[in-house]
Amino acid sequence: MKMIKVLVVDDSLFMRRLISDMLNSDPEIKVIGTAKDGSEAMEKISKLKPDCVTLDLIMPGRGGLPTLKQIMDEYPTPCVILSAHSKEGADVTMECLEAGAVGFVLKPSGELSLDIRVIKEQLLKEVKAASGVNLEKIKPLIKKKPKRPRRRLIALNKIVVIGASTGGMQTLERILPSLPADFPVPLIIIQHVPSRFFTESLAEHLNKVTELEVKVAEDGETLQPGTVYLAPAGFQMRLKARDREVAVTLTKDKPGALTPSVDMTMESVAKVYRGNAIGIILTGMGRDGTEGMKAIKEVGGKTVVQDESSLIFGMPKAVIDAGCAEAVLPADEMAEAMVKLVEK
Repeated sequence: MKMIKVLVVDDSLFMRRLISDMLNSDPEIKVIGTAKDGSEAMEKISKLKPDCVTLDLIMPGRGGLPTLKQIMDEYPTPCVILSAHSKEGADVTMECLEAGAVGFVLKPSGELSLDIRVIKEQLLKEVKAASGVNLEKIKPLIKKKPKRPRRRLIALNKIVVIGASTGGMQTLERILPSLPADFPVPLIIIQHVPSRFFTESLAEHLNKVTELEVKVAEDGETLQPGTVYLAPAGFQMRLKARDREVAVTLTKDKPGALTPSVDMTMESVAKVYRGNAIGIILTGMGRDGTEGMKAIKEVGGKTVVQDESSLIFGMPKAVIDAGCAEAVLPADEMAEAMVKLVEK
């Protein structure tokens, strides 16, 4: 069994020890070094060549984001960000993902989290996933694509629903700018994130790169064409037919759940839109979305998954293995496929 070699970067000695202990508790992971700041991190990376780096955002001198950019430029290495549970932390984390970070974990109680052990399983999961990422897949995510010129589409009674997890935020930033400003149907996105701060930050971020309106979905609102609705973290999002309109319903079905379920949303989309539903699964770990895509396919809707260009091929592969993917496409072809599907 190949050990995953990890470098832990945090300005707090106490946090470095706690994080190292958590990682070393897994037989597949070995912490081969620690660093207290960006400068020391660069020295250690050049000498130790880790498979993954856990990187604190807030550090004296060169902070997490500048350090990450230097790592990706000089010694490209999969990085998992440890972020503060705040709006500011969410915004900077979004910049880190844009700059090439693979994933992130929230410190439960700020920079000095004495209770950090509560996120142990999530940290182990993120580090294992990051260590297996082919760095060649990260390069296209850092590169911006130009917006597609406007084109006239005929509005139809259809909907597009997208599910994503690890790598999804960066992939959405490649897809949405390529959609025309007059995209004629609503677009729902279920992106796994740990808190409402990250849903809001993602909406703000995507609004800057696409001509479509991107917003966090609100309970009871009516879906509008050409609008992108993000399922808020901590809630389950379903659709409900209301007269000739379709409205959003937000509930907390699973107390303590931090991420919305792709399956739940897609299953409700299938019930409301039937054969007019278009389901898409992008990069991510696990199987969430497989049952939802099955429901869409069973009512005559269209199902598309991202190919192995996915940062993590888990969720798309699960849909393919279940026989529920009608098309398997790279991220760069996804926008064009969405346009063709809504025009049919």
